[in-house]
Parts: sequence; C-alpha cells; structure tokens
Amino acid sequence: MANRPVTGGSYFSLLHLQGSLAEEFKKDGIEVKWHFFRGAGPAVNEAVANDLLDIWTHGHLPSVVGRASGLKTRLLASASRRGHIYLVVPSDSQISGVRDLRGKRVAYQKGTASQLSANRVLAGYGLSERDIRSISMDTSTAMAALATKDIDAVFGGTPFLALRDQGIAKVVYSTKGDSPTYPSNSGVLAREGFINEHPDVVQRIITLGVKAAAWLSDDKNRNQAFQLWAKSGTPYAIFKESQQGEDLKQNASPLLDEYAVARYKAAVADSKKFGLIRSTFDVEPWIDRRFLNRALKDLGHERFWAEWDANGKPKG
Repeated sequence: MANRPVTGGSYFSLLHLQGSLAEEFKKDGIEVKWHFFRGAGPAVNEAVANDLLDIWTHGHLPSVVGRASGLKTRLLASASRRGHIYLVVPSDSQISGVRDLRGKRVAYQKGTASQLSANRVLAGYGLSERDIRSISMDTSTAMAALATKDIDAVFGGTPFLALRDQGIAKVVYSTKGDSPTYPSNSGVLAREGFINEHPDVVQRIITLGVKAAAWLSDDKNRNQAFQLWAKSGTPYAIFKESQQGEDLKQNASPLLDEYAVARYKAAVADSKKFGLIRSTFDVEPWIDRRFLNRALKDLGHERFWAEWDANGKPKG
C-alpha cells in the first residue's frame, strides 16, 4: 500500500490527483512530471541538490536540513498544518506509552518530519534518541517489521492505522490532544534558480495550489478529498478518522502567517538542539510570499483563511 506513485493528505496532492496541474500547462506544451521518493525528504533534498526537481512539498525537518546544508531553496506557502504522528506497537506488546520505549527498538524514517516529531515527543516524556534503539525505516518497511515483530515500536503517520484495523498492531500514543508543539507542518518549496528563471510558471502553480486549498477547505468536498487521497493506499476511513476533531480548513491553509513562521523557527531551533543540523539560519529571509500574496488577491481569498498568531490562536 505504500510507495505508490500517489500521495494524499494535503491540498497540493490534489493538483496531481485531480489532474489540474497537468491540464494547466497542457496548452503550453509543458509536461508536468511528478516524482514520489521512497527515501522521502532526504531523497528529495538529494534530487534538489542535483537540480532534478523544481517545486515540491515536504515536512519541516527535511526543509530545514536542506536549507541549513546550503540548498538554495525558498519557502513559498504552507502545504499542511498539524500533521500528527502515532506510536504503534504489535498488538500483544506490553508497551503502553512513550515512557516504555527505553531500550526498545523504535523505527521512524530519519531525516523526515517524523524524526523531528519523535524527538520532540521523546523529550517531552524524559527520553532522547540515546535512550532507545532507533532504526531508520520507510513506511512500508516499518509496517512489515512491525508485523513480524522485528521492531518493538514505530513513530509514524496515518498509514500505520491500517495495521491496527487489521489487528496486527495497536496505537498507544498520538500527538492528538498532546502538546501543540509536537505535530509537524509541511510547506511548498522551490529552487531559487527555477523561481528566477520561470516566475510566471511558479505563479501559476501557486495559484492552482491556493484554488485547491480553498476547494479542500469547503466541508462539502471533504469526503471526495478523502476518496482521492485513498488512491495512495491509505483507506478512506483512516483519512476520515485522522481528521476527526481537526479544523480541516485551517489545516489546509496555505498562509505563511505568524503561526507557520513560528513553527519553522521552532523546527530550526529544535533540529539544532537534537543534533539534526549543525548550523541554524534565519527563517524570514528564506520565505518568498510574492506568489502566495498575488494568488490570494487574484482569487479573492485574502480573508478566506484566518491568520493565526504564533500560538495557533486566531488573530483579533
């Protein structure tokens, strides 16, 4: 079910699933090529370093790692907010929570948003990566390893809920309802060279993204979005469950407001604290809001999404 050439969970994925991006550039004779990397964020950064990608989305940690390591990228918009992770263990495991992970074999994909969230959760419960036997695994490998009990636990996203539904595993912790600093955000990024060479193309892509975000934000489209996302292999019911109690409209917001900027600043600081990057950088100069601001204005969506303050509360 993992590693299909499809992904879900964000408005940007709808540009692929609904075919809107390919249709937008068809009249120009421009072919849109989508790439899906089993190696996730680190593989994306490698492709960017070799000028093999122009515009993409990924989570906080790989975005920060790429920028901190010298990749000439710019952050153009938010892609999703408050991405929760789950701690999943075999169904007969004695592990009942995060504190029971000391000395255990715990998987997550290093270099991805899951690693940063896992580090934050561990720290919140008095542990660190040094207190566990951390193993880097992609989603499909970790699913198989959990089923065969070659690992004791995994920190991961919604796809792991399928193992629970199959009776193979159980969820013993979720960032839902815990500290709001634990979940991850993701963004839309592009190479500086691509932006400079093709600003008109970048504008059209971001405008399409804002349209998709507005469509996703409409409650009447929610079930259709889940059905489209289910093409990734994660069942419709799981996407529906994962969004229960969540403000889907605000989570789909493309805004780079105080909240989004604060979360990226925290990601830089936490990545340095946990030893995931060697040097920090200023977030604000990394951001390029030109395309997002124009898209919001052209589409009449300048006040469609509420702006949040740094604490995730609507501004007055």
